[in-house]
Amino acid sequence: MQFIDKKNLSPFRLKQLLKDNKTLLKDDFLSGLTVALALIPESIAFAFVAGVSPILSLQTAVMIGFVAAIFTGRPGMISSSTAAISVVFASLIATHGLEYLFATVVLMGIIQILIGVLRLGKYARIIPYPVMLGFLNGLSILIFFSQWDLFKTNQITTVNGSEVVQSSWLPGPQIAIMLGFVLFTMLMIHFVPKLTKAVPSSLIAIIVMTIIAVVLGRFGFHLQNVQDFAGMEISGGLPSFHLPMVPINFETLSIIFPYAIIGGLVGLAEAVLTLQVIDEMTNTRGRTNKEIVAQGMANLVNGFFGGMGGDAMIGQSIINIKSGGRSRISGLVAASSLMFFIMFGSAFINAIPLAGLVGVMFMVVVGTFKWESLRYRGKVPAQDILVILVVSVITIFADLATAVIVGVIVSALIFAWEKGKVIYANVEKTGDHEKTYKINGTIFFGSVLNFRDIFDIDQDPDEVVLDLKYAKVSDYSAVEAISSLTKRYEERGKSLKLIRLSEECRRMFHNADAFTAVTIDENDMEIIEYPYV
Repeated sequence: MQFIDKKNLSPFRLKQLLKDNKTLLKDDFLSGLTVALALIPESIAFAFVAGVSPILSLQTAVMIGFVAAIFTGRPGMISSSTAAISVVFASLIATHGLEYLFATVVLMGIIQILIGVLRLGKYARIIPYPVMLGFLNGLSILIFFSQWDLFKTNQITTVNGSEVVQSSWLPGPQIAIMLGFVLFTMLMIHFVPKLTKAVPSSLIAIIVMTIIAVVLGRFGFHLQNVQDFAGMEISGGLPSFHLPMVPINFETLSIIFPYAIIGGLVGLAEAVLTLQVIDEMTNTRGRTNKEIVAQGMANLVNGFFGGMGGDAMIGQSIINIKSGGRSRISGLVAASSLMFFIMFGSAFINAIPLAGLVGVMFMVVVGTFKWESLRYRGKVPAQDILVILVVSVITIFADLATAVIVGVIVSALIFAWEKGKVIYANVEKTGDHEKTYKINGTIFFGSVLNFRDIFDIDQDPDEVVLDLKYAKVSDYSAVEAISSLTKRYEERGKSLKLIRLSEECRRMFHNADAFTAVTIDENDMEIIEYPYV
């Protein structure tokens, strides 16, 4: 939304701004409506993963989406119940039940709020771009394969007094017909924008496909729809306030705390990466810490309304952005529309053909996958390609949080290895019995081996000078390496003294108590604020 200062606007300019805001409102409303429809099968699928009822998952999507949109630091981002959180909490629900789930979601929200208030979101900046590419590619592949579950039929049966969901593939002819309608949906999404951009093409495709399904149904031909997938009619009401009925003691905390920590970190990892993706797509910058607090607030409220927890959804967020959603209004409309459908539009929800929703998600896959990364070979460093592949594979076969952590670690180790190679010395004979090593580069844990190889202790004269004007001593490994080098010279009856250290360098030696083994020439000292690296 644009801020309008009426005092400084001509009537023409004011009219133009109002017209622009009207367009923004329309785009946000329609994109939010599209997202609400796309959230339905996803939320139902996550319910089966977690072992809860579809209505609980849909109500979670409403509460998470609404609260997160109000407090968001990244307008346009969509939050809901997610697969990552469902997987984390599945075993907790199976072993301890829903009340412990609600308590865990409340604690998870508190943890996320604390992380945001302490402004720890800044550490998200260390995520390298190859990790982002790997995450997007892995996630798009994951979304692609997850859609094939919609080509199955789910039936709820009672086994030993408990309800069990049984899945089986649709008959071959039905799968072929469904694939045909999926392709038709994708073609509509692709070509409609060439005709008009007044309404999101995804929304048009879903509506058209629903009309086709209803018409075909009147002639006796049935397309697999949302009700078939859920195994029941989807309808419900507003979620109500509910205090988790668990004992308030240390034993309860010991049960829920590990799940809350894991769920909180997994949720924030997905939210931060989604935020960065939207930043790139819109050429704007979201507020990471504010978004972390928003995620925490959403989960905290959700826990007190009997929800299963959630976080940002990159697939739906991309649908929203590509459909024109740019403000928090789109998120509010998505949550409100989903609640309206649950309460009053169950007939429409149940009639939506899965082929239309699968087509929308397949177009998300096409738009999410970084196809240019397939042409990187020979154009970018091999280590970056390695990081992309590692993160992609772990995202597919493990989870997002693990993939990001491993990706950052691998990137850091590769950087340390490459940085460690960039160290050398200009060697000069500065006297009859004196030799000077002028070190260039950064001395740290990754370069100490190359640093030690520079010196020829046996052949050096009795007096050796280590000139650190163009070097940076970065950590204790560097301090220890120089101290060890000094002792090795002393063992051979030779001396090593350090000259032209920066103030930071000298302070590091003294703080580490290494000055007892190192001779620093205080008369040849330079205060260098920013030594050359």
